[in-house]
Amino acid sequence: MNNNDLWNEDLAPTSAAQRTWRWYHFAALWVGMVMCIPAYTLSASLIEGGMSAYQAVLTVFLANAIVLLPMLAIGHAGTKYGIPYAVLARASFGTAGAKLPALMRAIVACGWYGIQTWFGGQMIYTLLGALMGAPIGGDKLPGLGINLAQLLCFLAFWAIQFWYIVHGMDAIRKLETYTAPLKILICFVLLWWVHDKAGGFGPLLHKPSQFVEGGAKAGQFWSTFWPSLTAMVGFWATLALNIPDFTRFAKSQKDQLVGQSVGLPVPMGLLAALAVIVTSATVVLYGEAIWDPVDLSSRMTGVAVLVALVILLIDTVSVNLAANLVGPAYDFSALAPKRISYRTGGYITAAIALAMMPWKLLETTEGYIFTWLIGYSALLGPIAGVLIVDYYLVRRTELDVAQLYREDGVYSYGAGWNMAAIAAFVLGVLPNIPGFLNAAFPQSFPGVGATFKTIYTYAWFVGIAISALVYGAMMRGKAVPVLVPQS
Repeated sequence: MNNNDLWNEDLAPTSAAQRTWRWYHFAALWVGMVMCIPAYTLSASLIEGGMSAYQAVLTVFLANAIVLLPMLAIGHAGTKYGIPYAVLARASFGTAGAKLPALMRAIVACGWYGIQTWFGGQMIYTLLGALMGAPIGGDKLPGLGINLAQLLCFLAFWAIQFWYIVHGMDAIRKLETYTAPLKILICFVLLWWVHDKAGGFGPLLHKPSQFVEGGAKAGQFWSTFWPSLTAMVGFWATLALNIPDFTRFAKSQKDQLVGQSVGLPVPMGLLAALAVIVTSATVVLYGEAIWDPVDLSSRMTGVAVLVALVILLIDTVSVNLAANLVGPAYDFSALAPKRISYRTGGYITAAIALAMMPWKLLETTEGYIFTWLIGYSALLGPIAGVLIVDYYLVRRTELDVAQLYREDGVYSYGAGWNMAAIAAFVLGVLPNIPGFLNAAFPQSFPGVGATFKTIYTYAWFVGIAISALVYGAMMRGKAVPVLVPQS
């Protein structure tokens, strides 16, 4: 336990005194994370792709019900042993090999941290413009594609979040718990507002999908549904991996199971429905469908615009810290525990988020879904497959926690690397690479075959299935003996 190359206080198993999270804390955590701008706008991407309002909401709900299963499965280890994701991965990937999945998860989270920070900066930008009575800014800066005012607002919001990096997990738990009821209240207020202003809920609710006979995309429903479902699963695929970072603080397994089951699929489906209803009303109010809640807030008048944008700012801070800071902070710490603490990992996350220029990821719906969401789900699905098979089929949920922190322990395999896990990960990712290259760089890789394009639309499912099968086969009969401590 005292080996500084694998251990520090932030990565150590949680004590009984630290296990204070009850089911309602987890439910509040998920309500807080679900009620965010990217989740709100997910329905927009589906309806723009041709779905009806009903189809879009059902797709979002189904995807979240699917991703809940690995989330509960992996979260079990966090509650049982009090260890974060980066330490749990050592049981399957090895004490050194675990740095690979930790780094993969961390880089994806940095991208999300940047995207949410960009949304927060845009709210400040919109708020200042509304207060001044005219848009602020000027010409776009060379190489960046945004103006100076947008850049400064982005940096300002980035700086606001530093307080929570410094004050750690308990501050984040309190923020989520206190703001979750407010977010639910605001949803009902928003519904009442649009219904009152528009005299109803607008035409989008009754608009048929474009896939019906005679529609613009007749007969193409399934070719749109599957990549959309994969993208929606990918939306929370990051949390499905690092959920032990939160469940390690649970008071019991029941608390994490009930809290997550209540807090994720239903609120996510309801938020999608809210987005469709509100946007449908904007067609009546403004003559166009406004899917961006920041844009919608800017069109409100009087004190409403100020209240709406302040609430959105609080919401974005709470979501970004819980969903996109905690995980990578632990992951970066696990790369070099002797030199990187949880707090330092948070600083690294924030720095990388700046360098990624997140606004460029959001320039098009196609780029957002097919390049970003599906692309990283192709990386994270195989990791989930390895973790689940290892924990449930190979270990039978029994781990020797002390050995996870020893370089010469039973989880060191060969020089710290379990090649079965590495092989399963690589083979899970490989089939999706051609499709990703075609989606991300169509002009450079135009000749990718239809088969690889189809495989890519199922990226998360393909990856988790292949890695699970390969890892299970390679580890059959070769499980490392678990040294269960005597009671």
